[in-house]
Amino acid sequence: MAIEIQHLNVYIKENQILKDICLTLPEKQITCIIGPSGCGKSTLLRTINRLIDSTEHVRLEGKVLVDGKDIIGSGHEITELRRKIGLVSQRPCPLPMSIFDNVAYGCRINRMYKKHRQLIYNVQKQLQAVGLWDEVRGRVRTSATRLSIGQQQRLCLARSLAVEPEYILADEATSALDPISSKTIEDLFVSLKSQYSIIMVTHTLHQALRIADNVVFMYLGEVVESGPARQIFEQPQQELTRKYLSGIFS
Repeated sequence: MAIEIQHLNVYIKENQILKDICLTLPEKQITCIIGPSGCGKSTLLRTINRLIDSTEHVRLEGKVLVDGKDIIGSGHEITELRRKIGLVSQRPCPLPMSIFDNVAYGCRINRMYKKHRQLIYNVQKQLQAVGLWDEVRGRVRTSATRLSIGQQQRLCLARSLAVEPEYILADEATSALDPISSKTIEDLFVSLKSQYSIIMVTHTLHQALRIADNVVFMYLGEVVESGPARQIFEQPQQELTRKYLSGIFS
């Protein structure tokens, strides 16, 4: 099911960060959110899984409907929401434990498996899904911090997938990686979109060109234009979008 955002406003103290955001984020596709630094892209992403709640003096208005339920309203179970909506952050953040325990962590917290062999199977399955199994088999009990940065990012993706989410949020997930690792993550997202809805903040227009099915262009806390990637890149309707895409500002 698509995520529906209706008249979302986000304030931090007296500063309005997001302004009347109305969006539909389609399921089983890659939606790339683009725009200059400081335009509210990451704030929007953090609002979708309520990580924005950790920001001091934050206030939310409007609705964010996930599977038809408003997650902004009181009484929504945040733990279950964050299981449903995985997050891959800008810099990989492996837990200070083994490769195996990183992937298994969420499964254990959510008590997903009664039998240990089921957990072992799921860990291997997710490491295979992110193309990491062949690189780490035989040393899954060693520290995750010994992996390369690119491997750590794939491990974090495997950790998100292990709890069986419906959506994956990616906040500039390749910006800290070398070109080869970045391409690996891009290819993974493309291969995963048949199973998950992927919403990705990117500062790289070429990346959005390569992998996006849909694009959201933001500027100064507002959505200027959104729609199918081909339409946005080839026939943008707004002058501000055309200027951004042509490199007049960034």
